[in-house]
Amino acid sequence: MRITTIGLDLAKNVLQLHGVNENGVAVLRKQLKRNQIAPFFARLEPCLIGIEACGGGALLGRQAHRAWTSREDDGAAVRQAVCQDQQE
Repeated sequence: MRITTIGLDLAKNVLQLHGVNENGVAVLRKQLKRNQIAPFFARLEPCLIGIEACGGGALLGRQAHRAWTSREDDGAAVRQAVCQDQQE
């Protein structure tokens, strides 16, 4: 089960995640509190994430990016994986 795209619906305390695989089949439906977001994305393989266009979305996007680049992968590997997903 490889998640290729995640949609993230923001709220004040609880956020809703919806993830699909390469075939567009829903493989993830999850509610997380804000303090659970960074650990969740740290364990997840890099994928395309759609977030609402708001101040909270920018903050969570930066947290997800830091979680992925803090792993053994370098930033170039993460960018390459994201670009490949976007081209497909």
